[in-house]
Amino acid sequence: MRTDPASTAAAILPLVGGPANVTSVAHCMTRLRLGLTDPARVDEAALRALPGVLGVVADGTYQIVLGPGAVARVTAEFEELVRVAAAADPTAGSTAADPAAGSTAVADPAARSTAAADPAARGAVPPGERRRAGAPAKAVLRRVADIFVPLIPALIGCGVLAGVAGLLVNNGLLPGLAPALSAVASAFMALIAVFVGHNTAKEFGGTPILGGAVAAVVVYPGVAKVTVFGTALAPGQGGVLGALAAALLGTYVEKWCRGRVPDALDVLLTPAVTVLVAGLATLYGLMYAAGQVAAAIGTTANWLLSTTGAFAGLVLGGLFLPLVMLGLHQALIPIHTTLIEQQGSTVLLPILAMAGAGQVGAALAVYVRLRHDTSIRTTIRSALPAGLLGVGEPLVYGVSLPLGRPFLTACAGGAAGGAFIGCFAMLGDHVGAKAIGPSGWALFPLLAGNRGAAPTAAIYAGGLLTGYAVGFAATYLFGLTHLVRTTAPTAARTAAPAATGTTAQTPAPVSTGTTVQAPAPVSAREDGHHRRTSSYPGE
Repeated sequence: MRTDPASTAAAILPLVGGPANVTSVAHCMTRLRLGLTDPARVDEAALRALPGVLGVVADGTYQIVLGPGAVARVTAEFEELVRVAAAADPTAGSTAADPAAGSTAVADPAARSTAAADPAARGAVPPGERRRAGAPAKAVLRRVADIFVPLIPALIGCGVLAGVAGLLVNNGLLPGLAPALSAVASAFMALIAVFVGHNTAKEFGGTPILGGAVAAVVVYPGVAKVTVFGTALAPGQGGVLGALAAALLGTYVEKWCRGRVPDALDVLLTPAVTVLVAGLATLYGLMYAAGQVAAAIGTTANWLLSTTGAFAGLVLGGLFLPLVMLGLHQALIPIHTTLIEQQGSTVLLPILAMAGAGQVGAALAVYVRLRHDTSIRTTIRSALPAGLLGVGEPLVYGVSLPLGRPFLTACAGGAAGGAFIGCFAMLGDHVGAKAIGPSGWALFPLLAGNRGAAPTAAIYAGGLLTGYAVGFAATYLFGLTHLVRTTAPTAARTAAPAATGTTAQTPAPVSTGTTVQAPAPVSAREDGHHRRTSSYPGE
């Protein structure tokens, strides 16, 4: 059932501490990401119980899983609510929206001076909150993900158009349209370094346009006239990694200048020094170094799959769901993007997509075995279409993770599907994706391989079917035995009331108004990230 975005946003806002507690608002494909002044003010139990909320991840930003499509609508309504609250009481330390940035900016008086001096900082998560979020390495991965997540819609759109253009060219169709379509699809990838530089500066507190200006050096055709270590540079050398490093250096140079250049000269000297120092460092060091790293990534990925494909697929497919659960899967975007820039496709994405197949298989097994649990079956029916299209979070947070063991058996299905594709990679049949973002069945239009379209699609489909089958079998046989043993006797006891057309319920707990819960191993479980409580009809 589709929930009203306005109602959902209005229900979420007070549960996260109200407008005064919100410092930033953003969203990715499935999650509403909030920066909070005090995460302790969140009523997490009530938040999880809201219709439409599939899960919660407290990891630097406070992430509320709403699912694809719904998250964009709820985010727009949520931003409007905090905008109205800020306009009504601008001194209350609430938030105000930054229309240009598309996110919500800090309006706390204590932080207003910082936001005014640094427009790029608006909508960013406060540094203190990032430090509280966890280990430095994890924080770095999260910030890198925040740089690339906003690029995903363009990557998806251009990837789909590139696939259509490729089909037209290969089949000799619409020769007048195909080149134009190819140009539209390729333009973004040709300039992606500029966008990466812009977002990097914004994420680390610099001026976004200066970050883009420095990163533009990487893709400027004139760099071919520059010789470094006896070799002429190539436009695009180093790719997104070089752009990220260039913009990061530019941000630090800018900050250094801001504290030392007199105010009267700041508007002239700081931008000039930033572009000069970071630009020269990019030409004479960063592009070369990033190019070497990018080449190593491509070589390693090809070697890994060609030599240890089955094992590599097993590990990658099996571990991807935990990365999704923690929200760290977005940190793989730079690697995917680098492979696409180098080789035209990323061979890692089809393997990682098998994790979603295992999740679908596990959810189907839950649906079949827990036939008396109308609540979870309803959740599966609503989340399954997204799961088939590769968006696994609704099933992860709504089904497998709360139940515990089905999450592990879903990982087993992903491992099996990854091993299937890895086996073919060892045989020389590589399956890649021309863009990132879609997964599951939605990835078929973006597939690329060295054996032609039909064999590539067949291998990928075989991996999906393997993931479905193993995820289903592992969950059916091992993932739900503890729940079935608990619910079966109770289901038998409630058969008579059900036959009379009344709802089957356990007498005492329902009559007293308390929540019906399974025994402790089922109803209250530690899932490794959150504590979940669930109840099953008929228990």
